[in-house]
Amino acid sequence: MRRNWAARLRPVVIDGLRAVVLENERLRVTVVPDKGGDVVEFLHKPTDTDFVWLSPQGLRNPHDHLQGAADDVAQFIDHYEGGWQEVFPNGGAPSEYRGARLAQHGEVSGLPWHCEVVADSEEEVAVRLSVRTRRLPYRMEKVFRLRSGTAALEIEGRATNEAGLPLHAMWGQHIVYGLPFLRPGARIRLPEGVKVIPHQSAINPAGRRVQAGGPWEWPVVPADGGGETDLSVVQEPGSPSDIVYLTGFDEGWYEISGDIGMRVEWDATLLPYLWMWQEFGASTGYPWWGRAYTLGLEPFSSMPTDGLAAAVDNGTALVLGPHETKVLRLRAEVLA
Repeated sequence: MRRNWAARLRPVVIDGLRAVVLENERLRVTVVPDKGGDVVEFLHKPTDTDFVWLSPQGLRNPHDHLQGAADDVAQFIDHYEGGWQEVFPNGGAPSEYRGARLAQHGEVSGLPWHCEVVADSEEEVAVRLSVRTRRLPYRMEKVFRLRSGTAALEIEGRATNEAGLPLHAMWGQHIVYGLPFLRPGARIRLPEGVKVIPHQSAINPAGRRVQAGGPWEWPVVPADGGGETDLSVVQEPGSPSDIVYLTGFDEGWYEISGDIGMRVEWDATLLPYLWMWQEFGASTGYPWWGRAYTLGLEPFSSMPTDGLAAAVDNGTALVLGPHETKVLRLRAEVLA
């Protein structure tokens, strides 16, 4: 039943793409099944605060992309609106796995997902999205659920190997924050005992924030060029670009807060790493051109951001047995 109170949902079209809005008294969450099931809005209504970063290029329909040189990185970047992506079965750079070439963050983030309503009452609303990958034999599902009176989005994801032999995968949640929520001086909290593993090389020729080596103890780590830097404090615009990998989670959760905050909880036995991507405007070439001010805090199964083949080599890739299904539960709640 269509209603404008309590928990409710409505289908919409955004820039030619099918989307669905899940809403209650405190939250409005917009999901785009036609583009990877991306979350493009996570709005806390009492403060009019959207937590997701929206890139300057905005939301683009991948079906409209007919120009440009063949490029396995650009497949993702050309249509990256910010927001929150499901990443599976390849995380980060293009990679080749058992003869299958996988693009940047491929495959499911660029595919249209089927969407069906599974709950629609004043107490709760929920939709189930599903898709099959095209180069590996996987089926993915995820259910987005919003309950009346809460400021929390609940997600249950399922990854199923439809082949009769074991296969590898990387699985991640590409969650990035931006204005108006993300500000210099915002704080990040993690459980005790977390370690920081720097990426092997700088992601920006102009320099990096964290000294190579490690692992280091969270949050104060050696800075590149000398001294120390506190990773729990969000940096000023123009600060060095970097990516590090956080691990050692007894419990999977983090909080990031300024005037208000967000708490994300997940199953750290399935996703034992948290990728911390920092792009505060220091990258002045392709693809950011100095226009990005964003922070990614991304639960992941594996590391580094070098693709599935690298994760297989270092032993961090997921293994799904013949016809096995792995289930991921995740919760994102506004702290006001």
